[in-house]
Amino acid sequence: MKARLVYHTKDVDENGDIIEIKIWEVPPSEDKPHGFKYSLAYIHGNERVIGYDNSEHKGDHKHIEDEEIPYEFKSIDKLFEDFEKDIVEFRRKKNEDQKHKNRNKDQKGGL
Repeated sequence: MKARLVYHTKDVDENGDIIEIKIWEVPPSEDKPHGFKYSLAYIHGNERVIGYDNSEHKGDHKHIEDEEIPYEFKSIDKLFEDFEKDIVEFRRKKNEDQKHKNRNKDQKGGL
């Protein structure tokens, strides 16, 4: 059986951030025992800041900014859920950082 693309979507939000998801059905193997090859990416500011994939011989893992972390694949639904949680958390942190920068900027301007 050859790899068969079973899902692909690419969305751009109002901020220009991109979410792209590709999932292929593949024959089960040592590094893909579940029978799926996948690539999920969240691009912010023209940089991949979150990614989930199982590229050849690396097994299931995720990237959060510059860090690569092992990932325990349970199901496609759980993969989507975990990816979405990481995006929400990244956006929350970015919003907090921006508020903090604005607060510091306002305080310096008032001196």
